[in-house]
Amino acid sequence: MAIKELTRMGNPVLREVAQEYDISAIGSEAFSSLIDDLVDTMNENGGIGIAAPQIGISSQVAIIKIPGDSERYPNAAESELFIIVNPIIEVLDQELQGFWEGCLSVPGLRGFVQRPRKVKVTYYNQDAKKSEIVLEDFLATVFQHELDHLFGKLYIDRVKDLSKLSYEDEYVQFWSNT
Repeated sequence: MAIKELTRMGNPVLREVAQEYDISAIGSEAFSSLIDDLVDTMNENGGIGIAAPQIGISSQVAIIKIPGDSERYPNAAESELFIIVNPIIEVLDQELQGFWEGCLSVPGLRGFVQRPRKVKVTYYNQDAKKSEIVLEDFLATVFQHELDHLFGKLYIDRVKDLSKLSYEDEYVQFWSNT
């Protein structure tokens, strides 16, 4: 268990499709250590999700856990800890919803991103069991954001209106109530 250095925008690992994780290695000491490192690093930095490329590891592994007291997302409902390996995402509703997103790998910025409102994610869980979950609203956005990291995308790639890309302080001052 360790807090790892965050990989920031500009590092090529964030722009590559991450390697699929060996399913037979789920449950191993190395896998448990990776999950512990992701949890520790996410919590230390106030995140609600993190993917392996964000700590410099090219593996299709991500975690999501929205705490009940998130400073960055105070209105978000608390969630369980999701451990997501080798995910496939399917859009179930083309209707878009918009949220102001931030990212541990793009520190100091927020951007308004519209994403599909409802998705289905098929993935392997921490027990190496194939799982499926249907997500809506904010949690659907969080999953899409984190899974983008596994396929070389950052949320800023999805900001359509650059006038809605803002530094954190200006976001709080001008945009946080929108």
